[in-house]
Formats: sequence, structure tokens, C-alpha cells
Amino acid sequence: MSISDAVFKAYDIRGTVPDQIQPDFARGLGAALAQMAKAAEVDTVVVGYDGRLSSPALSEALQNGLTDAGINTVDLGCVPTPLVYFAAHTLGTGSGVAITGSHNPSNYNGFKMMMAGKTLFGEQIQTLKRLMQNGGNAAVAEASTTPTGASTKVYSPVTDYINRIVSDVKLARPIKIAIDCGNGVGGVAAPALFRALGCEVLELFCEIDGRFPNHHPDPADPDNLQDLIQTVKNTDCELGLAFDGDADRLGVVTKSGEIIWPDRQLILYARDVLSRNPGATIIFDVKCSRHVGQTIRNAGGTPLMWQTGHSMIKAKLQETGAPLAGEMSGHTFFKERWFGFDDGLYTGARLLEILSSSPNPSEVLEALPKGVSTPELKLHMQEGEPHALITKLQAQGQFSTAIDIIKIDGVRAEYADGFGLARASNTTPVVVLRFEGDNEQALTRIQSEFRQALQKLAPDAVLPF
Repeated sequence: MSISDAVFKAYDIRGTVPDQIQPDFARGLGAALAQMAKAAEVDTVVVGYDGRLSSPALSEALQNGLTDAGINTVDLGCVPTPLVYFAAHTLGTGSGVAITGSHNPSNYNGFKMMMAGKTLFGEQIQTLKRLMQNGGNAAVAEASTTPTGASTKVYSPVTDYINRIVSDVKLARPIKIAIDCGNGVGGVAAPALFRALGCEVLELFCEIDGRFPNHHPDPADPDNLQDLIQTVKNTDCELGLAFDGDADRLGVVTKSGEIIWPDRQLILYARDVLSRNPGATIIFDVKCSRHVGQTIRNAGGTPLMWQTGHSMIKAKLQETGAPLAGEMSGHTFFKERWFGFDDGLYTGARLLEILSSSPNPSEVLEALPKGVSTPELKLHMQEGEPHALITKLQAQGQFSTAIDIIKIDGVRAEYADGFGLARASNTTPVVVLRFEGDNEQALTRIQSEFRQALQKLAPDAVLPF
């Protein structure tokens, strides 16, 4: 079994199939996770997988690696990633693996993991790599020849998941919505969930197909929302919801076709949560609009900006006890009334609960504060270069009109009329940039300051703005 260093990312394990990830790799990962489980006194791990063509075989191999090494598994079958987290919580194991390539192309797959109630990321991912490299095929083979008594049980969490949400989330009136699952695994639960909440549902691409024949399942890209936008515009649907490949992220479009990006959605959720939890801390990542922090403060809450990455946010949520967190990518984490994991389906339910009190949901969404902003811009570089450039920018960057420089994740320069951000991606060799201004003039000025600072340190870089 050859193990590629490149698949061990900051937040999860992810790579191409079959050259980087294949059943042998999954079985070795199962054996490594078993060692970690024993150290944490965990005896059972839940396992679910997305709709990719490679996922069933990877799930079987992973579970074999776990059971051969003496750890029981609960086989959830083909389910969205949030339902893996849900089962880990409700079955009391606190431990689970979601086999998913998320929003990556169809030839990718990977593993999102939690152990003893905590998401595995950073150094723990590297520990798994070392365990796999040190153990390798020999450890797997040895484990499989020794009877362990470990077993696999089959459990489908979909009905329990829907019942749990419907028992708590109540819509003031029925809403007609369109949902686009992009042929991802969200189709397993999304149509049934929203109908159970009382919605009339128009389905787009809810049939699971790991080839993603209609469009890529990533609502962060406006191109992938065009089918949903046209459907909402041309029918009597009041709004549209879109889910990524494993349904842990949500995209939202209004009746007029406006995309409500996740940081603006977070403003709505924060106001709602703070109405019941005055003074609470609300967490958001460095890519979010300035309006998020301002709104939290105006609503009587405590804004806390943190590093980008679903694993980083989850860890901070657990540390602070905050009732809500969210990031620009579309991961939203409700701890109030829920479990604190990122869940696009549950987020959609909470969104509809808020909007159902209004006769015009799109009007409510479009009235949320916003500036003039760019999407995420990407400066492509060679492996290792982005982090080196950002380290230099943190030490030497000059932003003469900024009122504050935040360095918790790259460089975010705050201005009286906007912000600029440059951070190194933890998953691909790019510098991620984002800009926002109160008006076009402010946006242009802020981008100009960042352009000068970056060109001074990387004169050959081809900037995307």
C-alpha cells in the first residue's frame, strides 16, 4: 500500500481515486483509527458514505480495518455527512467517519472524522498518517488473522434525524421551495425533511449520481446555482435551497435570483439566536463580511472572528460554548437546539423557520446588510509558496489607511469603510483573497493597498484582481 503525503489535509483526508485513495488505503486508515479509538477508550465507530461511485467499496474496506483491529462499527450506508455526525452523537459513540469527496470532482474521495466527541484535524491527521506509514500492510494483515469479536451493525439514521428536527423546528406557515441537491447525497434526506416540515417541495437533481451529470455540487460557485435561480424565478416557489455534495453546506437564492451568501445568512441566524440568548458569543471566520460582527454587536451579542476551516470553527465552538458559528464557505454550526456540527439540511430548516413568519421571505433576505464585495479570489502558486508569502505579508505588509490588522489567519486589514483579506489555503496551493467596501471607491482603494503590498513581496505573482 503506497501512502501519498498529499492526501492528509488540514481538515480531513482527501485525494483522487484510485491512484491516491483506494480500498487498501481505507483499510489501513481503519486500522490506524482503531489504534486511536483504543487510546481514547472508544469501542464503536459509525461509518457513512456519500453517493460517489467509489464510496461503497471504501466504506467496506474502512470498516474491515476497524473491526479486524477490534473496534465495532455501525454501518449507516449512503447518507449525508451531517447524518454521520448525528448518529455519532445520538448513539453515544462520539466517533464517526464520513466517506465523502464533498464538493470536489467526481474522481475524488476522502474521509471526515471525529473521535471521542472531537473532530480530527491538524496534528491528529498527521498522527493518522504516521500510524498508517508505520503499520502499513503488515499491521492490517496481522490484525485480520486474529479474531477480535468486533462486529458491524446496520442502522439507517434518516427517519430518526428527520423526526428529531420536526419535533423542534416549527414553521409558522407552509412555504413552497425548490431544492437542488446537485445529484449529491443530500437527496437521501432533503426532500423528505422539508416535506415533513410542511413545505411544498420542487426537486432539482435529487437523484444520487456520483458522476454529477447536471452541474457540480458546490453552491459556492454561482454557475452551479443557475438552474435553481431559473426554477425559482419561473415557478411559484418562494425561494431556493442548494446543497453541496455531502450536504453539510447550504446555498440560498431569492425569488428575484439574488444569491444570499452564507455570511449574510449568518446575520439572520445570529439575530434569531441572540433573541433567546442575549449576550452570547457568535463565531465567524475571517472571510466573512464586516456586517456580521457589526450586526452581532448591535443585537447584543459578542462577535468572535476565528480561523477559516470547519474543523477549526468546531473546535472553537466547543471551547467557547457559543450557540452559533458560521463561515463564508457555507458551513453553519447551530449549538442552540442542535448538536454544534455543520449541517446544511438543518440550517435550511432553521432558515425556513425564521422566514415563515414573513409573507415575503425573499424581501427579508434581500434586506440583510451587505457591502460591495468580491467573491473569493485565488492567487495560484507552487506548493509551499502561499504560506511563505503570507508569513512575509504578516511581518512586512504595509496597509497605510487600515485601522486594524488581524493576523489569526493570514492578514485581514480592517478599514473604516471595508476590509481586505489574504490567507493561505490549507487545502490547495493558493492564496485566498477577499475584499469588501461600503462603495466601489472604497473597494478599489483597499484592493490597491493589497496589490502594492503583495507585489512588493511577490513581484512575479499574477494577481487575480
